[in-house]
Amino acid sequence: MTELISNTLTWIKEDWKSNPLRCFLEILAWFLSISCSFTMMLTVPNPPFLILYPLFITQCAIFAWAAWTRKSSGMLANYLLLVTIDSIALFRMILV
Repeated sequence: MTELISNTLTWIKEDWKSNPLRCFLEILAWFLSISCSFTMMLTVPNPPFLILYPLFITQCAIFAWAAWTRKSSGMLANYLLLVTIDSIALFRMILV
């Protein structure tokens, strides 16, 4: 277990050295993702979608950019689709 933690910390340090901006933004996007999920959990059945949707869309856009810089086509496609779907949902919610 100690080796797994050590290897993970080494990987994070190497990731930071290779691209500090991307590493910082991925950690920010992760924090936004967890915050949205936690807020949703606490506020169901009436979550504050007008707050959560923009945060979720933002973190998905950050992850899409990070996937682009990592040349990960699967993750890029996933996050771009999520940005599209949730942007449509946000606009529909605002218009209704």
